[in-house]
Amino acid sequence: MKAFRFAPVWLGALLAIGVLTACEPSDNYPGQPVTHRRQAFRDIMKSFEAMGVMLRQDGYKADRFIELANQYNTAFDKPWQYFGGPDTRYPPSTARAEIWTQAAQFEERKQAFLDASRRLVDVAATRDERRIADAYEAAHAQCEQCHKSFKDK
Repeated sequence: MKAFRFAPVWLGALLAIGVLTACEPSDNYPGQPVTHRRQAFRDIMKSFEAMGVMLRQDGYKADRFIELANQYNTAFDKPWQYFGGPDTRYPPSTARAEIWTQAAQFEERKQAFLDASRRLVDVAATRDERRIADAYEAAHAQCEQCHKSFKDK
């Protein structure tokens, strides 16, 4: 009898999971470039957002920041290989067509982000919180600029 008491909770949870997974189309394309691209951006965000929270709220801890910068260093250049051609723009992608129709501008934005990211990683080693915060903001600004032009909300 006890098992049935929790049945509505379990059924509700299973229904919610089913609805949420049904909302997003699955990536059935060869090589799943959108899935890989989205995961690569998530991997960037794990360390990048943690660095930002540390600088904005938690208090700067040099050793931990360097660890996060090293993690970021292994991730920030990974998503770009999965943009391919316009055939990699399908749901659940939030990439705009302008990535391919304005390829030179997209490449400029990408390079600006990569340069700012390399600088952030390099500056992290100095342990100078002010310089690190400036480098972090520069990398963050590059994210925003690219998203403004090339990502659907």
